[in-house]
Amino acid sequence: MSGDGAAVTADTNQHYDLDPDIFGQFLDPLRKYSSGLYESDSDTLESAQRNKLRFVARRLGLSGGERLLDIGCGWGSLILFMAQEYGCHTLGVSPAPRQHEYIAEQAAVRGVAGLVRTQVGHFEEMDLAAGSMDAVTMLGSIVHMPDLDEVFRRARAVLRRNGTLYVSESCFRNAAAHKAFDERAGTEFVRSNIFGWGDLRPLSDLLTAAEDAGFSIIAVDDLTDQYRRTIEDWIGNVDAAAERIDAHQPGLAAELRHYLEVANAGWGYTTKHYALTCRKAR
Repeated sequence: MSGDGAAVTADTNQHYDLDPDIFGQFLDPLRKYSSGLYESDSDTLESAQRNKLRFVARRLGLSGGERLLDIGCGWGSLILFMAQEYGCHTLGVSPAPRQHEYIAEQAAVRGVAGLVRTQVGHFEEMDLAAGSMDAVTMLGSIVHMPDLDEVFRRARAVLRRNGTLYVSESCFRNAAAHKAFDERAGTEFVRSNIFGWGDLRPLSDLLTAAEDAGFSIIAVDDLTDQYRRTIEDWIGNVDAAAERIDAHQPGLAAELRHYLEVANAGWGYTTKHYALTCRKAR
C-alpha cells in the first residue's frame, strides 16, 4: 500500500476498529452500519435492517448458493445474513482487524463458518481471481476509497459475466454542493473525529465511474428518507446507552451523537443516499 493509502486505512480504522461492544450499544443486533429500509411505521431498527438486506438480495438477483464478495464488510451483517438466508459462499473484505475476529465468532455461532470467509486488507490491493464472483456489494464503503475508477474496474474484473454489483452510498446532492460543502466545519468534524478519510461524491461521479468501467446501470434507488429514519433510531440508542458507551471512552457518546446529528441535518438539502445496481453485461 502506498503511504497515502496506509494513512487512509489508519484514518478510517480510528472509528471502525473500535471495541465491537460500542457498536453493539447503538446499532441493531445484526450490527449493520448503513441505512435500513422501513416498510411500515411499525418497523423497528432491526426489522428495517433485515428488510434492507432482503432488498439487496433482490437487487442482486440472489436465488441461493451464489458466490458473493462484500467490500468493506463492517461487522459482517451482510455476509452472515446472505450465508444464513441464501446459502451464499461469502467473502468479506475490510482493513479493520477487530471486525474479522467478531465475524468469525458470529459465523461459528450461527453455523455458517463453512460459508463465511474474511480477508483483512484493502480491496484495491488484493489479488482476487477474475470472474470468481456472482455478486459484489459495497454498502457505505466506496466513500473511503480514493480511486473511484480503480474500484469499479476491479469490481467488474472479479465478477463473472452477467454478475451484479450493488453500491449504496451517501452523496453530495450535486457537484456544486460537493464543492461548496467539502471544506466546511461540519464536514471536517466528521472526517477528523469520526469518519476518517472519506469523499462524498455526487451520484454523477459514481455513475460515470461505473459506466467507464463497462457496467450497465440497471437500477438507481433514492434511500435518503430511509437513512434519516435509521439515524434517528441510532441517536435514540446512543442516548439510551450513553453511560455504557462512555465507559469505553469518556465523551464518546456525545461525539457519536454530534456526528449522527450532522449527518441527519444534511439529508435532502446537501446530501442524498442512493443505491446503485449495475450488471457486467459483456
